[in-house]
Amino acid sequence: MSIKNNRKISFGIVFIVYVLASVGGVFIFNALNYDLWLNLLIADVCATIITFIFSLIFTNASVYDPYWSVQPLVICVGLLISGTSFMATIMVTCVCAWGIRLTANWAYTFHGLTHQDWRYTMLKEKTGAFYPLINFLGIHMFPTLVVYACVLPVVYAITMAIPTTVLGFLGCLISVCAIALQTVSDIQMQAYRKDRKTPFICVGLWKYSRHPNYLGEILMWWGMALTFTLTVPSMWYLALGALINTLMFLVVSIPMADGRQSKKQGFSEYKLHTRMLLPIKK
Repeated sequence: MSIKNNRKISFGIVFIVYVLASVGGVFIFNALNYDLWLNLLIADVCATIITFIFSLIFTNASVYDPYWSVQPLVICVGLLISGTSFMATIMVTCVCAWGIRLTANWAYTFHGLTHQDWRYTMLKEKTGAFYPLINFLGIHMFPTLVVYACVLPVVYAITMAIPTTVLGFLGCLISVCAIALQTVSDIQMQAYRKDRKTPFICVGLWKYSRHPNYLGEILMWWGMALTFTLTVPSMWYLALGALINTLMFLVVSIPMADGRQSKKQGFSEYKLHTRMLLPIKK
């Protein structure tokens, strides 16, 4: 407990976990000889299992939290080293900006290995004896598969060295706007948390949207999907990752967050005057 309570040591532990997961994933990827998408999938799953093992060791599912933003960085930067086109490099730059920003936001809010995301604790309380299965499949494996699907357009953009097009730039512009949206909304949320004067954040983007950060996450991957599919229309099915990601937020993440907020007095009125996603006056 003394180790888990120490923020610096906890950072060090998480860092080592992700180095091991990344090295393990890269080793497995290079050792396989299947199609690219299958090699990547198997390596990604194995890296997730390594992370899961450490989350069991430290009895904290939040060991997995940075995986969402670290996974695409390792995949895209690792593949980019072999060389690619200018358009694909722009896409990877967007992914890096997104991943570094999101990881930095996680690090800023990380208090140590004694803290676990409230959603995981809630799931543990509700599922009881089934929690180990929910922990592995729902908390760890499902998000891994979602982000894997989201990052595939970037992976194939790199390996196919897609050409530079106006439509491609427009797709990247969507991702750039999404990153800016997430950055502003996170800064506003952190400022609110330092001095909670109201039960709900009602300033900036949050004055009009209950989940502007989620909107940014959704748009980020639609931008990457459109950049690729508008350039290579025959592989339109690679946009399914962005669709699955959108459904995950609409069906799982947003209802869970709103359900927690609904326990606060005044939520009905707050919801009545604030849109779910679009930061537009209602």
